[in-house]
Amino acid sequence: MSNGKSFLVDLTKCTACRGCQIACKQWKKLPGEKTKNTGSHQNPPDFAFNTLRVVRFSEKEVDGQIKWFFTPDQCRHCLDAPCKSGAELPDSIIIDEETGAVVYNEKTAKESFDAIQGICPYNVPRMDKKTKVISKCDMCNDRVKAGKLPACVTSCPTGTMNFGDRDDMLKLAEKRLAEAKKKFPKAQLVDADSVRVIFLTADDPTLYSPTLMADASSAPARQGYTRQELFAGLLKPVKRVLG
Repeated sequence: MSNGKSFLVDLTKCTACRGCQIACKQWKKLPGEKTKNTGSHQNPPDFAFNTLRVVRFSEKEVDGQIKWFFTPDQCRHCLDAPCKSGAELPDSIIIDEETGAVVYNEKTAKESFDAIQGICPYNVPRMDKKTKVISKCDMCNDRVKAGKLPACVTSCPTGTMNFGDRDDMLKLAEKRLAEAKKKFPKAQLVDADSVRVIFLTADDPTLYSPTLMADASSAPARQGYTRQELFAGLLKPVKRVLG
């Protein structure tokens, strides 16, 4: 496989407009969800079978000031996907040879949802309770194969969402990082070596989301784990981040 594709998500530019979240719903023809106020502007509150990306809101006190940290969250499309290694069927989760996208299909209905979700360090996969099919972002692989950008990228008005050949995105990431450090000395790239969705943060990544730095390489290796062990594999990197 070639180096494939990657996203660069520049959080120094995100305004939480939710354009990417809406564009994903529109392109995938996914219905809205009935939600309620949870005490945050974040809505929906988390991923769901019909919600493949969520803009997360985090309000933190930094140096005596209240600041907002926004994260357009999605599947990271890990270079060595733990969920693929955790699947029982060889073709329920496919790694696209051209793009590197980690793609789920209807055969995931025959997989153990606890195993697939539990082995994901980012807690991304969700299941349809009726069909048992498991879903997540597929990198808009149909659009990319047709020479288009993912829907989330086309809708972004600020330059937060970027997409292209992985080598180009890594170069852009380093360029953006150098620019960001002039204004944000603590800026850093997150998990650039292990995932295809590379985040550039303006500050400590733990201020954005507990799972932002959950390294895919620390996930359990394969099947044969109990449910408790799988969830321990998920929570271990989160505890590391939270200190």
